[in-house]
Amino acid sequence: MKRLLSLIIIAVVAANCQPKSQVEVPISKGTNTEMLPLVADKPIKNVILLIADGTGLGQISTGQLNLVGADDYLALQTMPITGIVKTHSSSSLITDSAAGATAYSCGQKTDNGMIGYLPDGTHCKTLLELAIDKGMKTGLVATSTITHATPASFAAHVESRRDEDVIAEHFLESNTDVFLGGGRSFFIPQTEEGSRRSDDFNLVEKFEEKGYSYLQTAEELKATNGDKLLGLFADGGLDSENRTPTLAEMTDKAISTLNNNENGFFLMIEGSQIDWGGHGNDSEYVIREVKDFDDAVKRVLEFAQKDGETLVVLTADHETGGLTMMTDSEDPHTLQVNWVTDYHTGVPIPLMAYGPHAIKFTGWQDNTDVGIKIAELMNFGEFPINLE
Repeated sequence: MKRLLSLIIIAVVAANCQPKSQVEVPISKGTNTEMLPLVADKPIKNVILLIADGTGLGQISTGQLNLVGADDYLALQTMPITGIVKTHSSSSLITDSAAGATAYSCGQKTDNGMIGYLPDGTHCKTLLELAIDKGMKTGLVATSTITHATPASFAAHVESRRDEDVIAEHFLESNTDVFLGGGRSFFIPQTEEGSRRSDDFNLVEKFEEKGYSYLQTAEELKATNGDKLLGLFADGGLDSENRTPTLAEMTDKAISTLNNNENGFFLMIEGSQIDWGGHGNDSEYVIREVKDFDDAVKRVLEFAQKDGETLVVLTADHETGGLTMMTDSEDPHTLQVNWVTDYHTGVPIPLMAYGPHAIKFTGWQDNTDVGIKIAELMNFGEFPINLE
């Protein structure tokens, strides 16, 4: 019987490369070793874009070793098509999430910090907005505030990602069908406890007036049959430990809500806090978030296999932390996981795809290519598009 690798997590300070913590994490062994098959090309009805914020091969491999073992695969690793994405923004070789997500949503480079907004002051039309124009249903799901950089880049246009209160207002006018995540603080008036608005605008009431079901708990999420959902399950990001609802639960509800439209749907799902674990050089946090994200990926792939008309594309916006693994000098069955920074890196990131025309996403891509190819496959017409 093959000996399983044991894994020692070590956070290393970039300045002097000395470990600042050491935690031994047991490795479990799963049973998933089969790759999903290629799917025959046909017209695509639905697109599900999964973004694992801050995730590179190191984060995926560390999660795999801890969650399923050295010989098995995470759900995301079973996708049959793989590629590599370059991530630089127009203002830096190291992108942030705003510019990285805008590259996907708009098919164009922008400066770090900008949300659906270009350096020349114009706005860019997003994949989600084009999907709405085509009569598709649309949704955004995240474990951060729903107004955070990645989800915001699909349904808002602001010069600074910090303007989450304004982003929430843009969401109200976007006609997006499903919003699920954290960020209640940006939707409630300043007079209410926990608010991070500087005015008395009650966006929750405005959403309800437009027919949205307002959800605050996992129980309400499970019970709702609404066609339009505003789920805000925390004032800020969702708790990482003992998360409720989980990303998988939000994903299930988003798919079931959107999948009743003859024109199909566009859904973006973000595993937001893998990035936060990277910023903290906290490997246990990263592993926990990889599991939460991969559980959601499994639900998406199960749906896509049954549906047969859904393209699934999975990638990241950038890598965070420079996570890498080396063999321990004293034990070849032990790995050291090291961090080189507490910020983003310029290391290219993985890209995976499943479903009709998934082969389009193999090889090296610029991050803008991903959005452009999705728009092309969905027959969205002219893209990229600049707006005044």
